[in-house]
Amino acid sequence: MSGPANLSSQRVAIVDSIAPQSTAATVTSGWIDATVFHNFLALVQLGALGALATVDAKLQQATKTDGTGTKDVAGKAIVQFTKANNDDNKQAAINVKQEDLDFNNGFKFFRVSITVGTAASLVGASVLGLDARYGFASDNTNATEAQII
Repeated sequence: MSGPANLSSQRVAIVDSIAPQSTAATVTSGWIDATVFHNFLALVQLGALGALATVDAKLQQATKTDGTGTKDVAGKAIVQFTKANNDDNKQAAINVKQEDLDFNNGFKFFRVSITVGTAASLVGASVLGLDARYGFASDNTNATEAQII
């Protein structure tokens, strides 16, 4: 989808997401190829947290899109959100680029993982790809990005 010059969607695309949902478990995005964009931004979003709930979010990396060799990306985890700290309706942003992954050992895929503990809570995430290595960012959107206006 290319269009007039200088559109934000030429530089930024939604490359994956965790649909907003109420959960008391771990939810993850799909595996994202870190070679498609220069930079990525994972946006973790909270709604109402359940009583005594905790929410952790981190990035994980793998060597293949099936999760082969899954391990955490060093330094890419949020400080835990909690109901006790009144963290309802907050967000966190996690920056990542190819250099943050164990690229020399074949780890070129990553995903967002959100773990909710104690009580069901509303969570979601979007992963943005910024500055496509080739072409426009909008040429590399996730299938769930239904419209670019």
